[in-house]
Amino acid sequence: MTKRLSCTLMLLAAMFGLSATAQPLTLKGVYQNNRYDDHADHFYSEYVGWNSALQKAIFIVENGIYRMDWDGESLDTPYKEPPVNKADFFSNGQFTDNDKALWANNFNLMVGNSGAVMANGVITTVFSRTDDQTAEDGSNRFTVRKWNAETGDLLSSQDFPESACLESAGMCVNPLDGKAYGLFYLTAQDLPEEIVNDPDFFVDEEGISSDTDAGYCLCSIDLETMTITPITPGLYYSNFVTFAINAEGRAFAMTSGGTAGVEAEDGKIYDIDGNPTGASLCEFDLATGMKVETQLPATGYNSQYMRQSACFSKKDPSKMYWNGYYNSGKGYNEYGNWGPLPDRYWKTNGKYDTSLYEVDINTGETRRLQNITNRFTFSCMWVVEDDVVDHRDVNADGVWDIADVNILIDIMLGKDSADNYNGRAYVTDDEQVDIADVNMAIDIMLGRTPRP
Repeated sequence: MTKRLSCTLMLLAAMFGLSATAQPLTLKGVYQNNRYDDHADHFYSEYVGWNSALQKAIFIVENGIYRMDWDGESLDTPYKEPPVNKADFFSNGQFTDNDKALWANNFNLMVGNSGAVMANGVITTVFSRTDDQTAEDGSNRFTVRKWNAETGDLLSSQDFPESACLESAGMCVNPLDGKAYGLFYLTAQDLPEEIVNDPDFFVDEEGISSDTDAGYCLCSIDLETMTITPITPGLYYSNFVTFAINAEGRAFAMTSGGTAGVEAEDGKIYDIDGNPTGASLCEFDLATGMKVETQLPATGYNSQYMRQSACFSKKDPSKMYWNGYYNSGKGYNEYGNWGPLPDRYWKTNGKYDTSLYEVDINTGETRRLQNITNRFTFSCMWVVEDDVVDHRDVNADGVWDIADVNILIDIMLGKDSADNYNGRAYVTDDEQVDIADVNMAIDIMLGRTPRP
């Protein structure tokens, strides 16, 4: 009976075109400028005027919080949300709203070149200053700013010394314990004696061995005090470019890749043995800081060793969404040599083009969903309106389809347990799985009844 019922439902699903589709997403992120003019990194801005009341020159900049929508088939161009409209505070050559003008100008300061994270409605950006901006005592090495993630209001700004080690490949909050973690780049770290005493290890030009080193370490971070606590008993040297944690508390980072190779018909790069190469996915144990040993293949896509971002939808912990580069930034240059592509041709050689990727963390299978118009990258990224999982979406994949109905049938017939679905395995409001749930699920699936 179960097989007959399941087959009947699958036939109905096929008749009505109800096969599972890619999950629609609304993504937001903190804009990380990566567009270039002919010679140098360049932030585009518009000078509005001198505000005498604020004693400040007011600019409208590209920095800010951006949104992009993926409907399962196409990705729209990222747009600023909240928007900044000059007419809201400046008209006929005069400032009409000083508070709004200051708010708009503050986006100049939303720079997360050393990392950013969104937690509990607050964005934290870490700005690493260059040497000529640093005080002799290093007190201005990092500037940490807090922002309202909805309104874009600047909430606070605080400077930290270089010793705070706030440079990261990414930060993220673990939904299971509410704590923030990140892959932080630590400098001047003591090395184990067995390494220090090895004369073949880190010997400088004068023949003197070093007892310190620098690399990445998984750490927890207190976002109130910005104090990091190392977890990894050592350092990693991979070129990590992202860090994200899914709803199950599993932590992942992406490496940059950058391998030479020929692009196949599927758009991926393969080595001479036919194996995908390029950027790779790494999993970390948040308790030990150690990599989880897996045999996942490389993604087949080349990205770059520049800041990128990744995130998960809470509705599907198996898929990581990665805002990466379209290529490694390398290729055959005008002299026929393989190396970094010249900046002066960036508009045509795609050196700074970016894409949205979907990565299956269980298989490593990666697909490029779509290129991102205007080459946007983000210093952090998150899924919007994703905190509440619909209990009627039984397998929590974000898609209402035959799979949910079959699970209900198996639970009803005793072949599965509702305990395996975290309270989602019912459709009607009696919180019991019975034929009423199955019937309502079928009606919803076939469009006869609106989804509750």
